[in-house]
Amino acid sequence: MNFRTIKDVIQLLEKFDSENTRDNYSDDVDGFRHWIYDNEISKVQSVNDEPIWEGKENGRTPESVISTLLVHLNRYAKTYSKSAISDSEFNTQEEFIYLINLKTTGTMTKMELIKKNIQDKSTGILIINRLIKQGWVEQTNSQTDKRTKVLKITEKGLYTLELQMDKIRNATNIVTGNLSYPEKIELIKILDKLDKFHHPIFSKNIESPNLIDTVYKDYPFGKDKL
Repeated sequence: MNFRTIKDVIQLLEKFDSENTRDNYSDDVDGFRHWIYDNEISKVQSVNDEPIWEGKENGRTPESVISTLLVHLNRYAKTYSKSAISDSEFNTQEEFIYLINLKTTGTMTKMELIKKNIQDKSTGILIINRLIKQGWVEQTNSQTDKRTKVLKITEKGLYTLELQMDKIRNATNIVTGNLSYPEKIELIKILDKLDKFHHPIFSKNIESPNLIDTVYKDYPFGKDKL
């Protein structure tokens, strides 16, 4: 066995270790073997099942198609959300999403809530201020650090949210459309993987003029970086 083969195996082991963060495979030879098998099957299926998309014959890339579809899906989701709150006191979907986060997660600081919703500080503060003005959210002292202010959903906020929850759930169900349960689970895995790639980048608050160059330089992605 030559040194090139040994190096390739080591790199493959490193890739296995980095991708097996959720312990989907056992951390031993058997797990490594199953991971290789699943990856090879996935490659074969990918080639055999590759879809046809608009502009493909003219060189349009899969990355371009994915970006466009994600934008479209975001717009569809916002349309359904807008319908769900059309007869309510909510102005935007972000308002009820903030309330849902406070209801499910509990008290948070302003910045924790804003970061959880992947928004810039100025936009997040405007949303939070309206929630406070409406009496849906209140600021209180943290129980662990009296110097820190935290946000808490009020009884009025819970009541207002509950009035719309059926419509909000229906809107959420519509967004997933005609996907089967296995397809939904597979989509969750793919979107979760994308989220784990993008979230650390977003959290660094890199200036817009430097963002793309920084990501290309510092973050491995794409087939050529695997």
